[in-house]
Amino acid sequence: MRYAIAIGAVLAAVLWITPPAHAQQAAAGAAGLDFDYFRANVQPIFLAKRPGHARCVSCHIDGTPMRLQALSPGSATWNEEQSRKNFEVIRQRVAANNVTASKLLMHPLTPEAGGDLYHSGGKHWTSQSDPEWQALATWVKGSTGRAAAASPGKVRIIQTNSAGDNVSIIDPVSNKVVGEITGIEVGHGAAVSPDGTRIYVTNESTSTVDVADATTYRVMSKIPLSGHPNNFGITRDGGKLFISITGEKGGVDVVDTAAGRLAKTVPIKGGVHNTYVTPDGRYAVAGSIGGQTVNVIDTATNELVWSVNLGLGVRPMTFEANADGSTKRIYAQLSEFNGFSVIDFATRKEATRIKLPELAAGKRPVQVGGNVSHGMAVTADQKILIVNSRLNNTVYKYSLPDLKVVGSVEMTGGIDPNWVTLTPDGRTAYVAMSGSNWVSAIDIATMKESARIPVGFVPKRNITARLQ
Repeated sequence: MRYAIAIGAVLAAVLWITPPAHAQQAAAGAAGLDFDYFRANVQPIFLAKRPGHARCVSCHIDGTPMRLQALSPGSATWNEEQSRKNFEVIRQRVAANNVTASKLLMHPLTPEAGGDLYHSGGKHWTSQSDPEWQALATWVKGSTGRAAAASPGKVRIIQTNSAGDNVSIIDPVSNKVVGEITGIEVGHGAAVSPDGTRIYVTNESTSTVDVADATTYRVMSKIPLSGHPNNFGITRDGGKLFISITGEKGGVDVVDTAAGRLAKTVPIKGGVHNTYVTPDGRYAVAGSIGGQTVNVIDTATNELVWSVNLGLGVRPMTFEANADGSTKRIYAQLSEFNGFSVIDFATRKEATRIKLPELAAGKRPVQVGGNVSHGMAVTADQKILIVNSRLNNTVYKYSLPDLKVVGSVEMTGGIDPNWVTLTPDGRTAYVAMSGSNWVSAIDIATMKESARIPVGFVPKRNITARLQ
């Protein structure tokens, strides 16, 4: 038995050490292989966990000819220097523009699907249609990371389920769940990399931010955080995550996405519940329930630059932009207040406080907790503000900049409109109905419910993103 295993190991090594006739092709075509695409789409495959299989990285960091760089201590992925060294190693295992001559693709593919006879690391793909195999093939055929980043991608609603162990991916065209990220218990917030290849989800059960592939929906890595995470935002270049950490000793964790590790924690008195990156990307805005403050952090320096105390716990927020894209106003919902605060960004002061309309005669409030108004969003054209009221079980439409109520819809048949995200064209609002385990699609022009999409248990935070 030991002899047979040894022979198998030698055979695998020979296959990697001595590429056949395609070796010259690989060398000649290597210049056509794109590093940016490799780092964003190929390299994560080596870290991905497939059911029943060891990860590629577990075998290929030591003792094999195709030797990947060791991960830095505490890092969940490779940095720039390590990635470039990996690129040089991996490009020797493929023949540019020739998929079937590329051992990287054919070695782990089953013979029935056209792959090689044997791979000592097992057969990871049973079909050439597998999304991971397709990602490798796309790279070999010459796709670039810059092209991927410029691609419009597919608009999706990313819906976390706060009492479940999954994240629902909704297609706003069909209004159906078209994908699911599993294994994230008590997922809180979500964000997507600018190129649409990565989905980040804060995992309350493990105090990590989990990184999932946006094609396969598999969790590839988990980045440890300083404490219990809540909602978060991502910078426009995708280089940093600003993650809310709850508790008296909490604050905002700054995660370096390239290094895959925690870079810094910005302390905030009372801890933080929601953190967002402003539309222009210059600031991260963190709301504290315990500290009752809105805190503004410079995303370039990771330093706190100003705060304003609102006298009540700060819940969800959204932003209105000036014509040049800079932040004009912050809208913040507050504990025990059925309405929202309006903060002038230039003066750094609360300008006014808006109370939502009273219920019509004969209507009874829905008692679902102290955060009675929860979830708000501004359309991309800066003309409409959508505001949820859990207490009134109603979604309101305000005109901007004058903040007048111009429409509403009562969420009849369901309870607890808890969060909202909008499509890029500003036509549809997707409202997470936490008490009903569905997401309601609301036509913003008419303020009528157009669809109900069943999701997981107690859906709350959601975002709109473009996925590759």
